[in-house]
Amino acid sequence: MRKAEITRKTAETDITVSIDLDGSGRYDNRTGIGFFDHMLDQLARHSLIDMNVTCSGDTHIDDHHSVEDTGIALGQALARALGDKRGIRRYGACLLPMDDALVRAALDLSGRPYLVWNLDLPTQKIGTFDSELLREFFQAFSSHGGITLHIDALHGINSHHIAEAAFKAVARALREAVETDPRKSDAIPSTKGAL
Repeated sequence: MRKAEITRKTAETDITVSIDLDGSGRYDNRTGIGFFDHMLDQLARHSLIDMNVTCSGDTHIDDHHSVEDTGIALGQALARALGDKRGIRRYGACLLPMDDALVRAALDLSGRPYLVWNLDLPTQKIGTFDSELLREFFQAFSSHGGITLHIDALHGINSHHIAEAAFKAVARALREAVETDPRKSDAIPSTKGAL
């Protein structure tokens, strides 16, 4: 019922995303970008959203299009799976420690996309992955998912730890926000009556 599949094909990427909001965190993510797949795996596992992502992109140029377009497709899949958002909790937040890193994520599935990004990474690369692409992913995901999303790194010296803590924190916040509210399972969580 709360599932969606999105196929997005451009001259730069060919992406298929399928998600199940009521899953158990199973994943099969294959973008051809090792570190990014690892982050998507964290997003699925800690949100309990089943997620399959396949992406064939122009990585011979760089990873930018694949990462950004995956964010677009994943955001679209989330919006479609949520439907009219009846019965969801809507809001979620998480303060997540990972070794030296401490990252806070808070989100609202409001339909009003907005990203606040306070995540300074000490290195330009994490392995071969361009650190700046993390913001591109979350910008695309929040824009196309209709998510108000705040991500703040409070501490951290290791770029890998900071990035992974960010994905896990967003995942835990997302898990909370998409869950059905047992006290209001038949209501749109807004005084407007629509989100």
